[in-house]
Amino acid sequence: MATDVETSAIDLSIVLPCYRAATLAHRSVAVLSEYLGSWTGRWEIIVVDDGGGDFDDDAFAGAPRVHLIRLPHNLGKGAAVRTGMLVARGGVRIFTDIDLPYDCDLLLAIAAVIHERGFHLVVGDRTLSTSSYAADIGFPRRAASALFSTFVGTLVTGGFFDTQCGLKGVRGDVADELFRLVRIHRFAFDVEVIYLALKHRLDIHRIPVQLRNNETSSIRLLRDATRGVIDIARIKWHQMTGCYESRLLEDLVSREFDQVRESATAAMPSKPEQVAGHVIR
Repeated sequence: MATDVETSAIDLSIVLPCYRAATLAHRSVAVLSEYLGSWTGRWEIIVVDDGGGDFDDDAFAGAPRVHLIRLPHNLGKGAAVRTGMLVARGGVRIFTDIDLPYDCDLLLAIAAVIHERGFHLVVGDRTLSTSSYAADIGFPRRAASALFSTFVGTLVTGGFFDTQCGLKGVRGDVADELFRLVRIHRFAFDVEVIYLALKHRLDIHRIPVQLRNNETSSIRLLRDATRGVIDIARIKWHQMTGCYESRLLEDLVSREFDQVRESATAAMPSKPEQVAGHVIR
């Protein structure tokens, strides 16, 4: 069993939170390993067992690019994702659900958007016109999701809807600081991640998603709605008490903007000087 992540340079880390789904984890790791095996970049897969305790001691022993992190007891999906994202060493770090609900090619698309277009955070958005998601789930869950998104958009994320899509990628240096700030362990941790990104003016790009699998959903509307409201209250409390302040992220965004401005200025054609009404050439 692998418990430590190599410190050598990694291009892409995939984090899979898992709770009592070891069989599914092995299957998903096999799918990802086969898909990424033909990619020229360096990659790793990090499975975080959220206290389920159903992995064998030698799980993934023959897969050097796969790492198993075991939490001592069940803390929640948010805690598992946070652990995996902070342990990861990828220049891009993506977390998704253990059943791989979306197409694998989105993983490399996210990596490309971050590497080539300079975004700090890329998120799947089920509300985009080219996404296909709502028709594949029951009406009660669709209604609850819409209600929760509206609630969150009004109180926390300022109109940024669909915080709950289980596919998000973050640039590595940003992930180190962003997930250090995460406090929510369960249902609303995605909301907290988006809120933190918006608070610190990170560049966010939304991509359409098509739901392919939905094997691990254990949504209980009343229970999770209650937890969600409590978590939103916690986010507001952490906001008011200064827990989300980060000089590192503020400096990072400011420095990158200065670099863009200097680059744009340098590309401008030089203007002739003008002194006392005369042009000097």
